[in-house]
Amino acid sequence: MRISLFAVGRLKAGPEKDLASRYLDRFAKAGPAVGLELSKLIEVQESRAANPETRKREEAVALEKALPEGAVLVLLDERGKALDSEAFAGLIGRYRDNGKRDLMLAIGGADGLDRELRSRADVVLNLGSMTWPHQLVRILIAEQLYRAVTILSGHPYHRV
Repeated sequence: MRISLFAVGRLKAGPEKDLASRYLDRFAKAGPAVGLELSKLIEVQESRAANPETRKREEAVALEKALPEGAVLVLLDERGKALDSEAFAGLIGRYRDNGKRDLMLAIGGADGLDRELRSRADVVLNLGSMTWPHQLVRILIAEQLYRAVTILSGHPYHRV
């Protein structure tokens, strides 16, 4: 299964980008052994529309253009469900085992995600009840993707 990461906002050169890249690289190297492939990282600029609803709608349109046909859409949103690492790995593994070819994880912009996009998502997850800047969310989800691969493969990286 091909996994893509969509993010509103670009990471500039620096330690955040380096750390996110490190975990995505680990995922890309370890994933094929368990049937997971890092497909692409899509970064789009934040909308410059005058109001938050229009900005969210424009950002949703960009995500919808990038979404492969039939892909599982997983949104990261503060109103989503919290999963522990093993449940997140299990979720990815079930989609893979059910024959899904593509899965896209999406990080919204500063205003959040469009309501219509949230309603059409397959899964809406949160990374806790705190608000995180997109740079840190990128690192957190990249690490969790790598952790999911290690859980699915039985590698000792994940310890409880």
